[in-house]
Formats: sequence, structure tokens, C-alpha cells
Amino acid sequence: MLPDIEPLRILQFELARLAGGFVALLPNLLAALIVLALTWALARYAWRGEARLLRRWHQRPALIAAARTLTRSLVWIGGLIVAAVLVFPGMSATNVVAGLGVGSLVVGLAFKDIFENYLAGLLILLRRPMRIGDDILCEGIEGQVERITIRDTYLRRRSGELVLVPNAFIYRNPTTVLTDQPLRRITLEVGVAYGTDLEHARLALSGALEGRDTVDASKMTEVFCQGFGDSSIDFVLRWWTGSTPVEELRSRDEVARAVKCALDAADIEIPFPQRTLSFLDPVPLERPVAGR
Repeated sequence: MLPDIEPLRILQFELARLAGGFVALLPNLLAALIVLALTWALARYAWRGEARLLRRWHQRPALIAAARTLTRSLVWIGGLIVAAVLVFPGMSATNVVAGLGVGSLVVGLAFKDIFENYLAGLLILLRRPMRIGDDILCEGIEGQVERITIRDTYLRRRSGELVLVPNAFIYRNPTTVLTDQPLRRITLEVGVAYGTDLEHARLALSGALEGRDTVDASKMTEVFCQGFGDSSIDFVLRWWTGSTPVEELRSRDEVARAVKCALDAADIEIPFPQRTLSFLDPVPLERPVAGR
């Protein structure tokens, strides 16, 4: 009988010890719950004041969302550390912070690319090098900016495809904002035959740029003789038009047609590539005989 009673006593003793420890820990648990409740309230309301401040500074919605996530994360990390120290008195804040430091290093190495994109996204949102609706070109990727998030930039190509570009890629590489200004200078090259009067050709080309709907009249148009090509003397035309890709295409189309009409009206030839063959030895030519 005694062997059966002894395990029961041990079990009762352990349960009583656990119950006593739990009762002794109740004040700490209550304090930890209060800390977590305060943390929840602080995380809920702290970012609202920050969001109002960012809106007052006319910051982008994506930056406001990123600030909200960062603020909530920092508040919750601090609250969880305090709650853990209260529940486990043997754990010091120094040990928790040291453990978080080692863990952060491991996580940082494992998710280096993700954190790099997030940091680049924050810098892009803060510096505002481009706006929603801008057309940009980065390492051969061209499109209109539809959305900027903390991790990616959404570009819509002219052909309709959506391209998600990591922010770190944009931040590391040279990026051309095509629509940063309302006007952009366009260049068109055209060649005339070698026997052409160059001043006559210049006047004809300058006249082709005048009065065009897509050529900005407030900016100066330019026509330069650029050099000697294989079959032509080359001119370069420069003018200003709208900076969007559609405006550029329309302006190129209008100016190219006007240049062709102006040169035809001035009886100036636009030569095509020609090649002259010279024979060192005379080549006999025979006239074909009828009937052969």
C-alpha cells in the first residue's frame, strides 16, 4: 500500500509547489498584462500623431505606412522586453537586449537583400526623386511610376506590362526621370546630298521647325551641320516639346514629315547609302548581239 501512496504524495507536493509559485507570480503576470495593454494602446495611438505630422509635411502615403509599421514594431519590441523582464525576474534587460542583438545579426545576414530594399525604399520616399506618374528609365527598364512602396516600385511599360522593380536596384543604378520637367529637348538627324548648298539646306530645315504644333515656341530651335557621312552631309535638329513619351513620339512624327516636305519643296535630295566600285584593270564590255 505504501508504494502506491508515495507517488501521490510526490505529485501533490509538486502541484502545491507549482500553485504556490503561480500565486507568487500573479503580481508579476498582472504587471506584465498591464504593460502589454499599455503597449497596445501606445502602438495604436502613437503612429496617429506621427501620421498627422507627416501629412502636414505633405509626405507620401507609402512613407506614412512605413512609418506606422516601424513605430508599431519598435513600441511592441520595447513592451515585450519589459513584460518578459517582469514575468521572469531572473532575466535582465541587458541579457534580453544582448540576445536581440545576436538574433538581429543573424536575421540581418539571412535577409540582407530584403532589408536593403526596405532601406532604399525609405530613402526614395524621403528624398522624393520621382513622383507618381513620372516616366523613368533605369538600366534599360522604362515605364511610368504607378506606385512606390517600401520594398518595390511599380512601373507600367508603354506596352501595358507591369514591372515590379526592387527599390535597391533603382537606388544603386543611374535613373533618368524623363518627366522631371514639363519640357524636354528632342534631337533628329537628317542628311543631304554632298552637292547641296548647305546654307540653303539650313534655311529649309529651320523653316520645317517653325509653326509646328508640338514644337514649343518659347524655346529656341537649333539646326547644326554636324559632319560628313558616308553618303551625305549630316545635319542635327534640336527643339523642345512635352516630356512624356507620347508627346515625344508625336513631335518626332510631325517634325520628320515636315522636314521631308521642306526638303522636297527646296529640291534637296536626301541620299540613300551608296557604294562606288573601282576596277584596277579595264573590264571589257560586250554589246549583246541580237538573236543570241
